[in-house]
Amino acid sequence: MLGLKLPTDPRWVNIVEKNIEEILTDHAFCEQKAASTAISLIVSFPEYTDLVQEMVALVKEEMSHFKMVHDRIIANGWTLGRDRKDEYVIQLLKFFPKGGSRIDQMVHRLLYAALIEARSCERFRLLSEELEDKELAEFYRKLMVSEANHYTMFLGFARQYGEREVVDSKWQDLLEYEAEIMRNLGKKETVHG
Repeated sequence: MLGLKLPTDPRWVNIVEKNIEEILTDHAFCEQKAASTAISLIVSFPEYTDLVQEMVALVKEEMSHFKMVHDRIIANGWTLGRDRKDEYVIQLLKFFPKGGSRIDQMVHRLLYAALIEARSCERFRLLSEELEDKELAEFYRKLMVSEANHYTMFLGFARQYGEREVVDSKWQDLLEYEAEIMRNLGKKETVHG
């Protein structure tokens, strides 16, 4: 369903289980960045009312997810660590060239967001199925459903605003590129790394 070309090696969950504090901190910041992306789309493309409406709802949802993750951090007696660079996103953002029309820029940003949500969904599914901590596994199962909805929403908007055949071609190319990035990741207790 997600279209990812390279699935995450299930052994990634073993890395995560050795440092739950680290994955929760990284996850919290991922939720914040997702909210920031939605705000950025509102600021950049305010004339697209249906997009703005969905992004307002997304900001609320992502910040509620941030709170849920932060509450788990606190419940474990930890504090939120500092944000780290997300090598996955840094590499991903190199795919599309800078510039182009406003529509091209918007479509590219929507495709990036769709792919990040798709990979998060795939990772959360693995955590929900493989974590030994069943309460945490259930937590990630619930979040997995949200990520899938976000992925389809962003991809749907890209297809709505861009030329469908062009968007679908760019999407397939981006999926191939992302698979190459993922060959070098999956060795850290981070959501995407």
